[in-house]
Amino acid sequence: MAWEIWLAFIGAAVLIAVSPGAGAIQSMATGLTHGVRRGYWSILGLEIGLMLQLLLVALGLGALVTSSIVAFNVVKWIGVAYLIYLAVRQWRTATRDLREQVGAATEGSRAALVLRGFLVNATNPKGLVFFLAVLPQFVVPTAPLMPQYLAIGVTMVAVDVVVMGLYTGLAVRLLHWLHTPRQQTIVNRVFSGLFATAAVVLSLVRRGATA
Repeated sequence: MAWEIWLAFIGAAVLIAVSPGAGAIQSMATGLTHGVRRGYWSILGLEIGLMLQLLLVALGLGALVTSSIVAFNVVKWIGVAYLIYLAVRQWRTATRDLREQVGAATEGSRAALVLRGFLVNATNPKGLVFFLAVLPQFVVPTAPLMPQYLAIGVTMVAVDVVVMGLYTGLAVRLLHWLHTPRQQTIVNRVFSGLFATAAVVLSLVRRGATA
């Protein structure tokens, strides 16, 4: 991949990562309830989901999903259902001091955080739409494809890890002001609403968005 193409792709990757979405909401919610260090387990899951989507596009399966109404809708509604589940889960979270909750996070929650992050990205067809719409502009079809996809994947992960880490850290900084049960209830309701909003937005995504 030529340097000028790679630098242009970095700009696109930053814009996509910074734009608020289900991944950003998940990162901030995890940061508030588990802290920065444990929040990176959720980010790891997000990146695995992201790479799965890139792999599907590289293998040509992404085009199949976005061209098939049935396949696209199956993936989309699984994603909507999972975001609704997260909204309900956040709404029903027991109220307690956020600082105390962060300190009480258990080692056993790491796998759950990775899985949660993975499902947020893996069940979101908007990622496939992005890759299918944007990648052709940065891939030279006459050059070997594997090195180009590898460069794109590494760049996407690096950019997304930094941005999601910033979202997580931003949420943790709120702990200084949001440390009472009443304040946590408000935060849980806000993030529950954000997950629900993300579910509504995802439900409105149409296959024609790839055109």
